[in-house]
Amino acid sequence: MKHDSPSPTRGMSVEVVASSFAALGSEQRLEVLRTLVRAGPKGLTIGELGRRSGVSGSTLTHHMKILAGAGLVTQEKQGRSIICVAAQLEVMQALSDYLLNECCADCAPEDRGQNRNG
Repeated sequence: MKHDSPSPTRGMSVEVVASSFAALGSEQRLEVLRTLVRAGPKGLTIGELGRRSGVSGSTLTHHMKILAGAGLVTQEKQGRSIICVAAQLEVMQALSDYLLNECCADCAPEDRGQNRNG
């Protein structure tokens, strides 16, 4: 039986969620996002992101465009030339919630939380 508790991802369409997960379908993009998550909410300059992630130049620009298009990162110009990037932690949390919120919702109450392998 499904529960009807409010979900923070209820407003997210399957298409938006699928697009976001598709953006993470590259090892390099996943590493870029991981690097930004590790850096925290202040983000990194594009140069520092390249150094830490091992991805730089036009490849990093390409990956950032895809991640930004999926709503996973933002880019902001500070001053004249420093571009800062920051992971959108609330979006990543919503994506995780999308997968985990319905965990065992269709199971009998006594079966919830049990490992399928015993």
